[in-house]
Amino acid sequence: MATMPMRKLTMARAISEAIGQEMARDSNVLVWGEDVGIYGGIFGATQGLFERFGPERVVDTPISESAFIGAAIGASQEGLRPVVELMFVDFFGVAMDQIYNHLAKNHYMSGGSVRHPVVLMTAIGGGYSDAAQHSQSLYGLFAHVPGLKVVVPSNAYDAKGLMTAAIRDDNPVMYFFHKGLLGLGWMPSDDLAEVHVPEDPYTIPLGQAQVVLEGKDVSVITIGAMVPKAVRAARTLAQEGVSVEVVDLRTLVPLDRDRVIHSVKKTHGALIVDEDYRSFGMTGEIAAVVAEEALDYLDRPIRRLAVPDVPIPYSPVLEQAVIPSVEKITETLRQMTQ
Repeated sequence: MATMPMRKLTMARAISEAIGQEMARDSNVLVWGEDVGIYGGIFGATQGLFERFGPERVVDTPISESAFIGAAIGASQEGLRPVVELMFVDFFGVAMDQIYNHLAKNHYMSGGSVRHPVVLMTAIGGGYSDAAQHSQSLYGLFAHVPGLKVVVPSNAYDAKGLMTAAIRDDNPVMYFFHKGLLGLGWMPSDDLAEVHVPEDPYTIPLGQAQVVLEGKDVSVITIGAMVPKAVRAARTLAQEGVSVEVVDLRTLVPLDRDRVIHSVKKTHGALIVDEDYRSFGMTGEIAAVVAEEALDYLDRPIRRLAVPDVPIPYSPVLEQAVIPSVEKITETLRQMTQ
């Protein structure tokens, strides 16, 4: 039997392929957003869709986030399945009433009679000097609100499978893609994100973390763009005789607590790495889970690496100083395992 050749895709291409396949499968799937049509999205996540499906299903909206997210809520209530792109996660502030008071709560407040199968996708992360209003991650903010599912892929394979699962889900899903993983020509991308992606549609269940690297000395629990950085740190330490396990959460809601606890019980140590802010965020939640469920298995204190509680600086030097790096992860792990 002939084997299928490996087909590597950028994360941007994997996302647009997933959306295109779901649009072909289900005529209720629509794409709305700023520059998602002819331009293909400024991050390439909707490239080619306008040409295939036309202006009735791929709609360039006015720059009124509250309006088109509100419209998506109403459309989904009538049976459509909008995939809505808002360029930067930082811009969600102007539509928070629609998101956390309506999209997240209408199913509950209607006694289950109303569903909102909406995917809100947006770009996150820094690394290219776009300053404080275009460089945040903020997924922890949305994970805090009951009623929203939260997806943060780290590579092209996961990006396609998670997007397909998100579109088919009957609940609202927030889908965050990191600019530094997309494979954009104008922004350096981590080559660990560009991996083999099958042509046929497939899903990755939301709430299923993955052990990216097996290890026995300490666990790194992380998500999104921090996953390839953790892998690089683990490879460096492997040359020093330290075995690091890397757990990619993939989604924050649902959160795969069992996979986290299993890893920590095996390695007896936990470093949680995040590009979101440190206070009241993902690192604190995972640390609490570990402390509540696996405290007796820890041989050393839980450690956290995250963005300090400051706006993301414009200065390249200062920006790199606040974002967790491979070097910071490596050194922290080295301190934990000495």
